[in-house]
Amino acid sequence: MAQLIDGKKISQEIKDELKEKVEKLNAEGIEGALAVIQVGNDPASSVYVRNKKRACEYIGIRSESYELPEETTEDELLTLIETLNEDPKINGILCQLPVPAHMDENKIIRTIAPEKDVDGFHTQNVGALVVGQKGFVSCTPAGVIQLLKRSGIDIAGKHCVVVGRSNIVGKPMALLMLKENATVTICHSRTADLKAVCKQADILIVAVGKPKMITAEYVKEGATVIDVGIHRQEDGKLCGDVDFEQVEPIAGAITPVPGGVGPMTIAMLMNNCVEAMTR
Repeated sequence: MAQLIDGKKISQEIKDELKEKVEKLNAEGIEGALAVIQVGNDPASSVYVRNKKRACEYIGIRSESYELPEETTEDELLTLIETLNEDPKINGILCQLPVPAHMDENKIIRTIAPEKDVDGFHTQNVGALVVGQKGFVSCTPAGVIQLLKRSGIDIAGKHCVVVGRSNIVGKPMALLMLKENATVTICHSRTADLKAVCKQADILIVAVGKPKMITAEYVKEGATVIDVGIHRQEDGKLCGDVDFEQVEPIAGAITPVPGGVGPMTIAMLMNNCVEAMTR
């Protein structure tokens, strides 16, 4: 039986620690506020935004909500972001992705001031991660590091295989594992013999966006398997990029979906918000 890595429990621990920090900062007269922007009413985005607001409320920071209609122009959105950049009461700015097709996602990310970019997507923050300087780290990869550390899983010296090379998960994930002294291989859709490469992993991190793609033959006996994917199946149940039923008997440790990586993303967003208060 694999060790089940409980993201709900670990994210709650982190939020409780942050709540204490915020109380201390408030006592020193330092207050925090996160501006959350949502364009359109994509149902999945609405759920994420609601969860982020709840987490803010729990740890004791204010959240300001900007719910804009689908037909909002890119210029109107950029003007709002620039106004929030200048507002000294706002520590963090988050624009929920994806944005409607008529907007340039990269331009929006670049417009958010790097010191308020609590998502960690701005090129300045990504560059800081590459060269090992201080900056905000993308929340999902940062959450995976906390899951591993707080579950007692050693990273240093281990071979980590990351499946997926997105700017939001795959690339920063590989950099963070490298920073923790793992030996890192990044795989993607063009990787030759993906199964053989994955099977070498002591720690396999999957962020590929395909339901149940990773089956037992991809996984080495005793490996730690981190599943970043989340999909709704036809029966309404959630699953990840890893076929949990097949992989769990082989793995040494594994994250479930739901209740694994998901809750950690919001916990690390809150961590970035608290860090923004102290800068």
